[in-house]
Amino acid sequence: MALVEVKVPDIGDFKDVAVIELLVKPGDAVAAEQSLLTVESDKASMEIPSSHAGVVKELKVALGDKVSEGSLVALLEVAGAAAAAAPAAAPAPAAAAPVAVPASPAAPLAPVVAAGPIDVVVPDIGDFDQVAVIEVFVKPGDSVKVEQSLITVESDKASMEIPSSHAGVVEAVLVKLGDKVSKGTPIVRVLATSAAAPATAVAAAAPPAPAAAAPATATSPAPSAVAMPAHAPATAVSAGLPHASPSIRKQARELGVPLAEVKGSGPKGRITQDDLQGFVKQVMSGAVQTAAQKAKAPAASAAGGGAFPGLLAWPQVDFAKFGPIERKDLSRIKKISGANLHRNWVLIPHVTNHDDCDITELEAFRVQLNKENEKSGVKVTMLAFMIKAAVAALKKFPEFNASIDGEQLVLKSYFHIGFAADTPNGLVVPVIKDADKKGILQISQEMGELAKKARDGKLSPADMSGGCFSISSLGGIGGRYFTPIINAPEVAIMGVCKSSLEPKWDGRAFQPRLMLPLSLSWDHRVIDGAAAARFNAYFGAVMTDFRRVML
Repeated sequence: MALVEVKVPDIGDFKDVAVIELLVKPGDAVAAEQSLLTVESDKASMEIPSSHAGVVKELKVALGDKVSEGSLVALLEVAGAAAAAAPAAAPAPAAAAPVAVPASPAAPLAPVVAAGPIDVVVPDIGDFDQVAVIEVFVKPGDSVKVEQSLITVESDKASMEIPSSHAGVVEAVLVKLGDKVSKGTPIVRVLATSAAAPATAVAAAAPPAPAAAAPATATSPAPSAVAMPAHAPATAVSAGLPHASPSIRKQARELGVPLAEVKGSGPKGRITQDDLQGFVKQVMSGAVQTAAQKAKAPAASAAGGGAFPGLLAWPQVDFAKFGPIERKDLSRIKKISGANLHRNWVLIPHVTNHDDCDITELEAFRVQLNKENEKSGVKVTMLAFMIKAAVAALKKFPEFNASIDGEQLVLKSYFHIGFAADTPNGLVVPVIKDADKKGILQISQEMGELAKKARDGKLSPADMSGGCFSISSLGGIGGRYFTPIINAPEVAIMGVCKSSLEPKWDGRAFQPRLMLPLSLSWDHRVIDGAAAARFNAYFGAVMTDFRRVML
């Protein structure tokens, strides 16, 4: 066996590009031309192939490293004959990167003035041929600048953005998603206001045509030869592409996976192989539904009960024949939360325990605390105390601080408590992280900040992820008891309603006591009735005598 160095081949004008994905690890057997890693610039991402077949002995790069042509990326153990037969660094693969074609010294460098509409075409992009259009950044009427990205194309090995050779207004977009393009393919027609950047143009524009003649044609600068500022196109025709390498997107197409619905765990949200496989497993197990599956559900239900054989079809009613109606689209939040709530209600065997707890002394303490801290601007609500009570109960009953993962129970050693926040667009659940390490005042401050972000529609996914247990409070509205729906993958949720003064017998007389209604919903697959009753009773006991949180 011989040890062979695999280096970055000629990748055009790309220099110091970042390693964003490692596709192999030491010990993996690889074939010649198999992709080893993915690199990315501001304009393109591409995969670096192996020059030999063999076994990966050592990776010489890590995520985030910068590489250029000739950079050592891996050491391979290969058979002696194979090592001698191939060079140490393979030439650029057929579809690995665009090749920069410098302008001819003899070519005039004066700008070309457009007399009318200009057809911007695909420039020389190396050995790329018949590559797919996977993203369109502009639409008719948009103003574009020279070198502003117009479309993204992708081969099996790389994706790149095609820039405009002229500034002007887009008159027509000549390609659509899925079209195949090559060098010279017209992509947009621009009513030009300036000519191409001469230093980077691959070919000069055609001479001005008479007014009645066909539009002139201009070749865009080669993507690898232009400067690489981050593009800021006008309103995109298509939604932003998922952040994934060409090989991941190819696998997703083969598997029928909608990458836009896969959450990436890699740098900058990049979708990895594990993310793709995990999403497929979740869909196959029924834990997740794709948007296409959800869209088919109403039709299937109307046809004959949907996914539940024997159910009657959903009633189809022409409501307008009974009187005036108005149709209004559901908000984005309600569409998302509605689908999740439906899944959780159907798949989780809910049981709800109702109880009351005496918060007379705690409410008096809360009022006093707010008076003492009036100048701080932090308002303490009863919900902050409930979050601390939940932490105490979760520590005492750890099966409530768990999640089901297949046939295993995941017991958590952290305490992140979610609280339902009502917004004009629907219900969201921000999460107080590490509530066990925070005091009442800090929790109250964070709750206020998260509630404001929720009302302003500025909550990030991180603000709503990682929850262990949730509290849904209707205290400011009213009601007595209700059945809160568990926020999967959690296994329980506490619902509270408006407190009220009630007469309670103290052994000698009836005394007015402030009572708080509790409604604990729990997952019967994980929790049994006795444990739920104990949890609810302990939670209420902590609220009645808050000194118990210190025990």
